[in-house]
Amino acid sequence: MNVLELFSLKGKTAIVTGGGRGLGEQIARAFAEAGADVVLCSRKKAACEEAAARIESLGVRALAMECDITNRTQVDEVVAETVKQFGKIDILVNNSGATWGAPAEEMPIEAWEKVISTNVTGTFHMSQAAGKVMIKQGHGKIINIASIAGLGGVDPRIMDTIGYNTSKGAVITFTKDLAAKWGRYGINVNAIAPGFFPTKMAKVIIERGKNPILEATPLGRFGNDQDLKGAAVFLASQASDYVTGDVLLVDGGMHVL
Repeated sequence: MNVLELFSLKGKTAIVTGGGRGLGEQIARAFAEAGADVVLCSRKKAACEEAAARIESLGVRALAMECDITNRTQVDEVVAETVKQFGKIDILVNNSGATWGAPAEEMPIEAWEKVISTNVTGTFHMSQAAGKVMIKQGHGKIINIASIAGLGGVDPRIMDTIGYNTSKGAVITFTKDLAAKWGRYGINVNAIAPGFFPTKMAKVIIERGKNPILEATPLGRFGNDQDLKGAAVFLASQASDYVTGDVLLVDGGMHVL
């Protein structure tokens, strides 16, 4: 097999949560460009439908579904419909997320619980539901979208988001432990930890902390609408068959300072 074939996703089926916009759509489009059919799901079905239409123009199938990943019934419906429509689940990207900005001493418990429920419990729901299918198949790739904010403490001038940062640290540990548990089933579990990308969710943070962020980023810029594509396709394809339990940092070098 040559190297281009190793990175091909032709004939594969991928579920991308939060696939209607931002990083989720970027990843879904990358998979489609590599040949995969994609299922896009989020709480906002209309956004997923719009993204699915754009993706289908690439010559693959794209399905849009409504899904609150904290709702197990909806999660199971997405998994069941994916299997019904495509016969399998080769790739799962856990991208849906929530955040809340507040000093730690003022963080409302309701906001904390929402962030943890979405980012941690929601990731577990989707992984467990899709994982059952992958276990039966004897193969699968799970990619969890973490964050460099989950690697340690963050300057409050940049991110005063203790719930989000904590949740992404949990996602990183979840990734490593699930990789240890499911490697025997032929399932690779990895994470991508992005730095700062100008998405809707990150807009306020970037506007407020633009200078400190860029000063702390060796490449001196924010991520763009191409920067996650290669990392995502690598972790979804045969090119990463001997990689599991890893966290791929895509942050312009911010973690080295």
